[in-house]
Amino acid sequence: MTRGKDVRAAADVPCRLLEAVPSLDGGDADTGNMLIQGDNLDALKSLLPYYKGAVKCIYIDPPYNTRSAFEHYDDNLEHSQWLAMIYPRLVMLRDLLAEDGSIWVSIDDNEGHYLKVIMDEVFGRRNFISNVIWQKIYTVKNSARHLSEMHDHILVYSKDVDSWSINLLPRSKELNASYTNPDADPRGPWTTNAVQARNFYGAGTYEITSPEGRSFMPPSGTYWRVSKETFDRLNSEGRVWWGRDGSSIPRIKRYLSEVKQGVVPASMWFHSEAGQNAQAKAEVRSLLDDAPVFGTPKPEKLMERILVLASNPGDLVLDSFLGSGTTAAVAHKMGRRWIGIEMGDHAETHCKPRLDKVIAGEQGGVSEAVGWTGGGGYRFYRLGAAVFDADGHIADGIAFATLAAHVWFSETGTPFTGAGDTPMLGMHDGMAYALLYNGILGDRSVSGGNVLTAPLLSRLRDESGWDGPMTVYGEWSKLGAARLKEGGVTFKQTPYDVRAR
Repeated sequence: MTRGKDVRAAADVPCRLLEAVPSLDGGDADTGNMLIQGDNLDALKSLLPYYKGAVKCIYIDPPYNTRSAFEHYDDNLEHSQWLAMIYPRLVMLRDLLAEDGSIWVSIDDNEGHYLKVIMDEVFGRRNFISNVIWQKIYTVKNSARHLSEMHDHILVYSKDVDSWSINLLPRSKELNASYTNPDADPRGPWTTNAVQARNFYGAGTYEITSPEGRSFMPPSGTYWRVSKETFDRLNSEGRVWWGRDGSSIPRIKRYLSEVKQGVVPASMWFHSEAGQNAQAKAEVRSLLDDAPVFGTPKPEKLMERILVLASNPGDLVLDSFLGSGTTAAVAHKMGRRWIGIEMGDHAETHCKPRLDKVIAGEQGGVSEAVGWTGGGGYRFYRLGAAVFDADGHIADGIAFATLAAHVWFSETGTPFTGAGDTPMLGMHDGMAYALLYNGILGDRSVSGGNVLTAPLLSRLRDESGWDGPMTVYGEWSKLGAARLKEGGVTFKQTPYDVRAR
């Protein structure tokens, strides 16, 4: 595939139906969570009319393009195939991402640096946040030919760096334990900071006298951090600690109640805090019994950290390389909405059993840490027929709601949130949109239903209460060009004026 085709590939993907499979639903299917079986490129295209700009956090763990990725390995050919695979998927993921959202992509050194260049192009270099280093293995492999590889990369990009902000990590019990209150200070637990520093902060040097009359000057080569006026004020407020005997070199109190109630995340994640590969494999084995384990599943602790930093309860999370289902499982436990896509049998043999156990309240992984006890559910979908045939015309049997979502998305570029049970689809930027299709009005006769007539136009305006500009899709119109112009109506004929791409 040429470079030009790679770039245009996302636009050429057909829009296919998402067909619900009620027999494979899990728990309460009305929660809005989606488990989709099928090729993720087609599935992402099918989600766009409904979820463009709606996803707060995307995590993907694509194939790393090691030498086993393709049946017949050729280094240059395999590399180009991998790039051709990932590029259109990143384009669609970008379109699904909310303006204040972020995408996190796991990768190793086989394609990591090339992926960085592609993501710079798709998401913009200014939106690059960090290259997180995750310690996936904690023991050195003596069998390594050169260096024992112990880490993966996680490339992090925002949709818009000016709109995105990262959450802080929760403070650990160990961190808070360093704050005590030996003098029963009414402001609560505290720790101390030295009042002297090697850098000159403008406060200079001056004599400090303790309550017991002992005098202090900053040690040689150091300075006081604060001015004399500030120090005297802090001392009068009881914010200076002179030691238990009241004569030690002073230190300034820092109260737990006044520090950030969280920790700024670092770009180096050790296995003790974000899990590791062996732990991930054990989690999958415990949940999936005899099902084959993916070679490199990700641990729930890793996903928990990403979702803590990049989302809040109720936000929508998407993983289009779902694998063994870790992202969906952790998102479910943490009260996020989720969409997971996995091709082939793995959607049924790995993802569904794992998620069903999550709904039942399984206590593995991060369950205890996040207080998970069970509940919720999801709908199971498979990819169905294309909405349009090879000539770009509407395929037979397409339901009104499906075409309505496509028409709305093609006209407005926004996801369709209407009920899909009325010809009036909604208003956007001062324009109303209506679709006359598939007998939506219960009248398939020539004088009604799918044909725009003067009485039908009046009915549309009366029922919607809208007298401004209107775009109407239908089989044909009985109103002439002059009448349409006078009524502020743009008529578009189905199927010819419905854009297939």
